[in-house]
Amino acid sequence: MSTSMGQTGTGASQAKSGGGQDQMTSGQSASHSEGPIARTIEQQTAKLPSDTFLWAAIGSIGASALLRIMGKKHASLFVGDWVSPLLLFGVYNKLVKLHGSDRQEAHPGH
Repeated sequence: MSTSMGQTGTGASQAKSGGGQDQMTSGQSASHSEGPIARTIEQQTAKLPSDTFLWAAIGSIGASALLRIMGKKHASLFVGDWVSPLLLFGVYNKLVKLHGSDRQEAHPGH
């Protein structure tokens, strides 16, 4: 049985496309504008420091561990499930600060 099953030609197709995603995003960025709700969310989340979400995720891990030690398994799992969304919110927050709609308007060439 071959280990490269299903992977034939992927390098060649990517080389021919020349990074198709870059071509798509450059054409879309000129005509794309954020709506008022997205812009408001970006403005509000950009006010928070990026490490706020990291500390919240670490706190969630600690609270989950404490709940598990106390024997509250279901509560522990519930609180432990908050870690991934909190980290994702942190990444979103960082992206908004770096590439948000207000950055595109302030620096039209970027």
